[in-house]
Amino acid sequence: MSEIKNKYGWDASMGIPLHEKIRQDMKRAMLNKDNAVRDTMRLIVGAFPSLTVSITLESGKKTSRVKKPEEIIDDDILNIIRKFVKSEKTVLELKKETTSDYLELLELYLPSMATSQEIQEWVRDNVDLSQFNSPMQAMGTVMKYFGKLADGNQVKEVLKNMGPS
Repeated sequence: MSEIKNKYGWDASMGIPLHEKIRQDMKRAMLNKDNAVRDTMRLIVGAFPSLTVSITLESGKKTSRVKKPEEIIDDDILNIIRKFVKSEKTVLELKKETTSDYLELLELYLPSMATSQEIQEWVRDNVDLSQFNSPMQAMGTVMKYFGKLADGNQVKEVLKNMGPS
């Protein structure tokens, strides 16, 4: 798996749209006969038709159409990958396993998640826990800041361990 980490993956700092990087990685996987990577990239690209834009027809009816490739943004693709990650984690949980090559490959394309320490530091610097009856009431504020870069259960644990300061 370590050789895959060196070849594949995406980060916003690369300066290339995720859409393009996935296509490049799929091509590279085909040339290198990395079937697992190729199949994973195909799964992601295969989900692109689920990305739609709402439109209103002249008759006033509301409908939707598939997004054109130039309309697809990184967040759209990240949401597709997150769905696959969530699904794989559910499957692994049923198998009583913790990880798989497929899951690790998908995670190479997601932004890195905030660590418990980063969450705790942000809360200490930006949230006055004394204004809440319980630290758990700050959950909405913390999740609003971190968005999809923090797991709700992780934030809950951090807040539980932090008492009113």
